[in-house]
Amino acid sequence: MNPLLTAIQDGITPGMIAFGFCLFLLPWLNPEGRWRWLPVYAVLFLTLRYLHWRATQTLPTSADLGDFTFAIGFLLIEGITSLGSILTLITLSRVKNRTPAVDAALAERTAGTAGHGEGPPLVDVFICTYNEEREILQRTIAGALGMDHENFRVWVLDDGRRPWLADLCDELGCRYLTRPDNAHAKAGNINHALAHVARLPEPPDFVSILDADFVPTRAFLTRCLTLFSDDGVGIVQTPQHFINPDPIQSNLGAADVWPDEQRFFFDVLMPSKDAWGTAFCCGTSSVIRWEAVEAAGGLPVTSVTEDYLLTLRLKQYGYQTVYLNERLSLGLAPEGLNEYVTQRSRWCLGFMQILSGRDGPFNPANGLKFIDRMALFESFLYWAGTFLFRFACLIVPIAYFLFDLKAVDVDLADGISYFLPYFIGHVGVIGWLSATRILPILTDVTQLLTMREILYSVVLGIARPKGHKFAVTAKGGDRSKTIVQWRMIRFFGTLLAVTLLSLGYSFYADANRPLENSSVVALFWSWYNITVLLIAIACCVERPRKRKSERMRARGAVELNFGDTEADFQMLDISISGIRFAGHCGAAVGTPVNFRINGQTMSGRIVRSGEREFAVEIDHTLASKLAMVREVYSGRFESRIEGAHSLAVGKRVLARLFG
Repeated sequence: MNPLLTAIQDGITPGMIAFGFCLFLLPWLNPEGRWRWLPVYAVLFLTLRYLHWRATQTLPTSADLGDFTFAIGFLLIEGITSLGSILTLITLSRVKNRTPAVDAALAERTAGTAGHGEGPPLVDVFICTYNEEREILQRTIAGALGMDHENFRVWVLDDGRRPWLADLCDELGCRYLTRPDNAHAKAGNINHALAHVARLPEPPDFVSILDADFVPTRAFLTRCLTLFSDDGVGIVQTPQHFINPDPIQSNLGAADVWPDEQRFFFDVLMPSKDAWGTAFCCGTSSVIRWEAVEAAGGLPVTSVTEDYLLTLRLKQYGYQTVYLNERLSLGLAPEGLNEYVTQRSRWCLGFMQILSGRDGPFNPANGLKFIDRMALFESFLYWAGTFLFRFACLIVPIAYFLFDLKAVDVDLADGISYFLPYFIGHVGVIGWLSATRILPILTDVTQLLTMREILYSVVLGIARPKGHKFAVTAKGGDRSKTIVQWRMIRFFGTLLAVTLLSLGYSFYADANRPLENSSVVALFWSWYNITVLLIAIACCVERPRKRKSERMRARGAVELNFGDTEADFQMLDISISGIRFAGHCGAAVGTPVNFRINGQTMSGRIVRSGEREFAVEIDHTLASKLAMVREVYSGRFESRIEGAHSLAVGKRVLARLFG
């Protein structure tokens, strides 16, 4: 039998056992049930088994100093990443769902059994803005003003000092606030507003923070405020959901078959952090107790991620951040790859500033609990380890084929026996916990796209933590043309060319080289790297986005009035600019239309008419626009993808690469 097939046959049994476990047992277990910990700790065992094997059986002998030094370096990098994965697995062994508590509290209030206080608490809603477009701010203000809480004030905090925005606030009926400078960026802007409302005759009981592009649903404040019945709650954080695809989804043409990259963090990891008491403020879409932020002296300004740092500061005053995993706001994901990278590198830089400051995990005098220190350490290992490991994985096979440096000295059958069950178990259980929200190869692609900037931010944040400006994530702008990120393509193209060169050198220039076990491992490793690099390069060609307004799936009948006709039609999808209906309306393009949705009257005109469907565009009046914004962002409609459709994603990626 072929030696390669023999090695696979000899080593595959543990992997098949892990595969069978994932295939036949996991579907019967509830990811939020009492046995959640069992698969998680099974993967933890496989991880420790793999690491023990790596440390004791895969290192070259110390007789070859070059190989041994190279191998130890790679093992340390892999060990750092694996330690972070272990801490993440332990975190994922628990989960907290606060929705039942919110539902119960609201039911008590409706039934009149919750007791009567002095009236609904006053909330000041801060919309933070610097350079966003009118359309973006208009929809956020409209959504904020339409919330169903009975006692709140909306403030637009304009760090761009734009007269037209002051006029817009006056037109829409909200408050406008600016300041003479931009000191400390977003944190400084919020602190200026906090100082202003503190001097008012009636200061607020709570403060809510919204980024300029995040539109709250009507129930946002009502549902968040129920969790403040516990006096120890300082912040209620809700997830960030997006109405548009992120640049990776968009550039691969996979937005309708693959969830955005943030879904694992907000839908899976944060509920688990909440169960351990380590959830943290993520800035927008949060509500903060006034007494808590006043005790902390406002938002801290020593990190560009002031939100996370605020959570740590409030812990010192006995206040906890809790997480309500409900879709209570919709915002804009970064629309371009540059903006995407800028946002991630800012998060990394801000965390490294926290790590280097007095609130970091290594300062025993800051009063943090052990679990908080472990959570911070886990985040550090993610930023410092994961992206360094991704870079090392590109270099190791190149170094082997070009310079004969062995980072892993492994028997193929042995390698399959230890690595395969670890890999299958990890992918299977994470997929089970996340309801297939993530895909392994595309996760590596997203890490690769930000790898260089993240590693730079890690070094910069530790070596020089002070004096960095807040890099704003640009939203809006013209996205109608193809944009090629040549700088990124050159970087990934160079890595791709060197990988191919190393393969060519090894198997053509050195044709007498035996295909030993390590060569087989390096060969498969190289082809995987080639695949990831090709997909990353494809992501660097940014496809034009023709729609100015993103559509959401819609269901339900709407009565339309046009001419002498009144009829009900089923909605197919909706955006702030119009609605697509099923059926044949029998009216010509341009025909005026009137209709009501959820108690709101709107007018428009037919812009497309077919045998099976037609479309209505909303009139460009301010009243119609505001009514449509409140309807689209009401929380009734859906734009997200619950889980990845692996086969469909694969087809889209292949079409992008070779189509």
